[in-house]
Amino acid sequence: MGRASRVQAQENRKRIVETASRLFREQGTHVSVADLMKAAGLTHGGFYKQFASKEALIDEATTHAFGELTQRHTAALEQHTGRLDAAQQALIDAYLSAEHRDDPGDGCPVAGLASDMAREPGNREAHRVYTKGVCDFADWLATEDQDGITRLCTMLGALLLARATKDSPLSEEILTAARAALTATA
Repeated sequence: MGRASRVQAQENRKRIVETASRLFREQGTHVSVADLMKAAGLTHGGFYKQFASKEALIDEATTHAFGELTQRHTAALEQHTGRLDAAQQALIDAYLSAEHRDDPGDGCPVAGLASDMAREPGNREAHRVYTKGVCDFADWLATEDQDGITRLCTMLGALLLARATKDSPLSEEILTAARAALTATA
């Protein structure tokens, strides 16, 4: 079998980055290259044709995940005809839902990558992208009356606790309480 065309190589790289972005949010950045490539439907040997290292992939996958988050914010604004307050409330409701709790792979990179980024050196690209993404998300959540960091911390803490208590009634209670707190102060 011959070498992949340039177009195929670009498609493979995109598939690896998208798969890594999902798996890292779902399982953490400790996912092995072999498991990641298997999930992407590609051979392990093809990884190093695309990336200099796993760290380079972590950087790119983190950037991809925050790009998706930005697209969600833009789509929410468009859906609510530019009304930031309505878009924020819709996002809060979706963020603090059982569906988001149960699907970390397609969920928020702030939550999905938090523990891994806490262990990353601050000079890594992934850490820089993560930090900027947190700042941007908090800015997007800010209102005249509420600080965006406080809102993000409430959402993130509730989501992480709900995931950690997923198989108990407490999980839904956490999500409900956080939604109510953020709605009451909006």
